[in-house]
Amino acid sequence: MEHRIFYKRYLKVFILVIVSSFYCVALFGAKNVMVTSPDGAVMVTVGVEDHKPYYSVTYNNNIIVKPSRLGYKLSDGIIGEEVSIESVKRNSVDETWQQVWGEDQDVRNHYNEMAVTFREKKDKSKRMQVIFRAFNDGIGFRYIVSGKVKNDCVLEELTEMTLAHDAKAWSIPSNRTSYFEGIYQSNMLSKKDTVCTPLTIEYEDSLYLSLHEAALEDYASLNYTPRASQDGSVRLLAALTSWQDGVKVRFEENLRSPWRTLIISRTAGGLITSRLMLNLNEPSRIADTSWIEPGRYIGIWWSIHKKDNTWEMGPTHGATTENVKRYMDFAARHGFSGVLAEGWNPGWKEGERVTYLKSYPDFDIEEVCRYGQQKGVRFIGHMESWGRASLIEQEMDSAFTWFNKLGIRVVKTGYVGQLFDGKELAKSQYGIRHYRRVIECAARHQIMIDNHEPAMPTGIQRTLPNLMTQEGVRGQEYNAWDVRGGNPPSHTVTLPFTRGLAGPMDFTPAIFNFSEVVKGTHPHSTLSKQLSEFVVLYSPLQMAADAIENYEGQPALTFIESCPTTWSQTLVPHGEIGKYITVVRKERDGDRWFVGSMTNEEPRHLKLSLDFLDKGATYKAVIYEDGKDAHYENNPYPMQIRQIEVSSDDTIDLNLAAGGGTAIRIEKK
Repeated sequence: MEHRIFYKRYLKVFILVIVSSFYCVALFGAKNVMVTSPDGAVMVTVGVEDHKPYYSVTYNNNIIVKPSRLGYKLSDGIIGEEVSIESVKRNSVDETWQQVWGEDQDVRNHYNEMAVTFREKKDKSKRMQVIFRAFNDGIGFRYIVSGKVKNDCVLEELTEMTLAHDAKAWSIPSNRTSYFEGIYQSNMLSKKDTVCTPLTIEYEDSLYLSLHEAALEDYASLNYTPRASQDGSVRLLAALTSWQDGVKVRFEENLRSPWRTLIISRTAGGLITSRLMLNLNEPSRIADTSWIEPGRYIGIWWSIHKKDNTWEMGPTHGATTENVKRYMDFAARHGFSGVLAEGWNPGWKEGERVTYLKSYPDFDIEEVCRYGQQKGVRFIGHMESWGRASLIEQEMDSAFTWFNKLGIRVVKTGYVGQLFDGKELAKSQYGIRHYRRVIECAARHQIMIDNHEPAMPTGIQRTLPNLMTQEGVRGQEYNAWDVRGGNPPSHTVTLPFTRGLAGPMDFTPAIFNFSEVVKGTHPHSTLSKQLSEFVVLYSPLQMAADAIENYEGQPALTFIESCPTTWSQTLVPHGEIGKYITVVRKERDGDRWFVGSMTNEEPRHLKLSLDFLDKGATYKAVIYEDGKDAHYENNPYPMQIRQIEVSSDDTIDLNLAAGGGTAIRIEKK
């Protein structure tokens, strides 16, 4: 019987291999070249059909990406129209590197590489090299175009990714979502308009995909346009964000693209724990990173969104010397490393000239910085440009020099305005170049950046780890003033599987007071879920976003006070996109574990195995969970805190109310 079962399994695998091989040979002829992942599960096949370059991807012998085109339309012609394979170079890497900060301390970078050079038959001076890297959890590929292409322009990137069949996908539309601040919607991929990446796909039962890009440096942001085919497949066409004149990318020397990435996982949680995107970025270019410090902070922010304070100077101005000192006193008492104050500088009132080189008359920035440093708290500056990128570039060197002298180590940059400098999209090459200049200038002055209204992150924080966190997400502020009612409960259990795959997001969690300024608009969660967001929605600079009055005397604050913002290990034991998620993280340089679990509109019961704890050790678990009759809409506040003794053999019941959550701190006794 056992022999018969083995024979059937062997025969099935053999047939799949033969069918896949025949499919590729029939399509490409004998010119195929292949690279597989170290574990053999992922295989990339590259070849030429009708003189055009193509690639395909299989996973465990199943076709994921059918033969898909490669190439460019440049201003002087098409690269990839009539080619042959000139050479193939191979390489393998297996290394482990350490993140300066992040969701894991140690990252294994293990891949097999194949660099395929295509030569144009008509113009033999032109070369298009495509470098493929196959990881155990997906692939990345990038272009390098050389030859007679100097001072040229990309009119279209001809990259396609043709999925073998249609599938459910989560996305936000590229053309109708300002600053990437949208609610991710799920429907069939073939029904979608042009979408931003990351694009998350439930491809089959127990098979999930994420499409994005890595190492976006001097190029245009990637979008995809789905096109259904008669054979049931779905072609995803690269749609780069253009300059206003229609050009996608300008370059002076050889053209080098970002990596086009495809993460493949058996579970939705596996998409979150993949480090493929980071591995495709270059190592840190900052030699001394000792000044780069993650941390949690508070700010004069929610009170402004709730109309209690104003950005501009006046009778209820938030960023006054006295008020910021009051926040610094609170920060010092409760272990927060910084205080953000928006509206500290001129430029918030209509007609005022924006500048970052002086403060409003009622805010003594030098006194505030001196006062804070005595208490171990730093002031966090804010540079809102109203979309005037050139203004930041004009003043950033002088401003960062001044900030560094004052002891400011974190700056929040902002770009509220539909077009940079009134002419180009932020996610175009124009914007990408600007963001890069700011981050590099900040690094020279030992300044960390929290970038709002950004381009979608692509892992650049590995190369420039002073880029700490970014917005590019529909965050907490929508729960203050959105006339449509704010973010639904499903929003925060969708973000980790979508926007969160691109990198840290400054969502600004931990609101404790759900009062309304706009009727019906408030955080659609329970108090316990607000705590869980502090763990689940990752940011190395994590803001406890509520006004300090709402934290005073609140037992729930003890969880925030103890929660780190950089980790040695991250696990995702539970997760279904848009429904629920549990994230488990271990602190760096310690033995404590932190758990965040939350659900959508539906109440839920989950069991959390503690098998990640050290065997034979005893721990104390402090559990912050939804209380009796808690409900995100009409009864958000009930919460109970209990303490139990646990070991690696135990499980913890997670009882999540509708729109609720649980936060847990586990300490070795």
